[in-house]
Amino acid sequence: MDSKPVVALIIVLGQAVRRLLRPARSGAKLMVGAAGDLTRTRSELMAENALLRQQLIVLRRSVERPRLHRDDRVLLALARLTRRWRDALHVVSPETLLRWHRDLFKIIWRGKSRPRGQAKRLAPEIVCLIQAMAKDNVFWGAERIRGELLELGIRVSERTVQKYIEQVRPPGRQRQSWNTFIRNHSRDVWACDFLQLYDVPFRPIFAFFFVFHATREVVHFNVTRCPADAWAAQQLREATPTGDRPKYLIRDNDDKFGKRFDSVAEGTGIEIVKIPSRSPDLNSICERFLGAVRRECLDHMVILNERQLRRVLKEYVEIYFNRARPHQGLRQAIPGAAAQSGPTAGGKVVRIPLLGGLHHNYQWAA
Repeated sequence: MDSKPVVALIIVLGQAVRRLLRPARSGAKLMVGAAGDLTRTRSELMAENALLRQQLIVLRRSVERPRLHRDDRVLLALARLTRRWRDALHVVSPETLLRWHRDLFKIIWRGKSRPRGQAKRLAPEIVCLIQAMAKDNVFWGAERIRGELLELGIRVSERTVQKYIEQVRPPGRQRQSWNTFIRNHSRDVWACDFLQLYDVPFRPIFAFFFVFHATREVVHFNVTRCPADAWAAQQLREATPTGDRPKYLIRDNDDKFGKRFDSVAEGTGIEIVKIPSRSPDLNSICERFLGAVRRECLDHMVILNERQLRRVLKEYVEIYFNRARPHQGLRQAIPGAAAQSGPTAGGKVVRIPLLGGLHHNYQWAA
């Protein structure tokens, strides 16, 4: 017996049974829903009826795909007031309705958080003051700067201070820079070092310098052919004749510095700071000065003897370097300019030759 007619008959009978049972199943679902409505409140039923009515309005005015306006989305977003809103929703999916609900809350809270009235702008001088505080005090936060402004009688919110701080501070953790550390301690630091030279017969001759870190000024120098511990100790005494001494003195581990030099420093209240060997960058200010002496003066001179070298260095150090030469580390200021009267602009600029015309100093004519 062929099985194909039997399979076809079974399929036809199954479809007939489903058609016969569909009204009964729909009716049963209707009865169950009606029984559940008896336990619901009047306000909840009214909200669900309003939701269904709004969906019917949308369907009636649409020909093919339902088109929802902004008002329809707002009314449907309020469908979440009912507990069974998912069962009553037929036009859009529940995920779409939840997205509309979130957008509605964004609109509401954006309107509530909108500032009332026009915000007052800070004066430019107050903005400059906030940014200057942020630059000068890297460890101060917005609240600390705000407290400092309150001490000055300036009332600014922390959020406003933070906005202007971010314009002058790079992102990331703020730390004190090495230049700031050196600048904070430069008033208490001197540095010293030897410069080895050769005269015409190629005999060694040494120049010894003390440099003040804060002003780059050479406070003392001398020349010798036989540098020794006793001679270096005597130079330290001559560099501090009136008790004007530094707190720290930077030097290298040269054999020319010995126990006498250290004992004189200890007796005058100076703490010796020895840099490691082969680390000239740790004594960079003094090393840069020694390089300037070579490039700007001694490379263009013939050294005859100690007396001539001392005279040349005296003119270079006391007249040119300390009193006339601008320094990049001081923002083009002159180390000894504080002791001099300020220049008066106007008239004619005169040229004063130094070191036989190797360098010149320019001043306003009296």
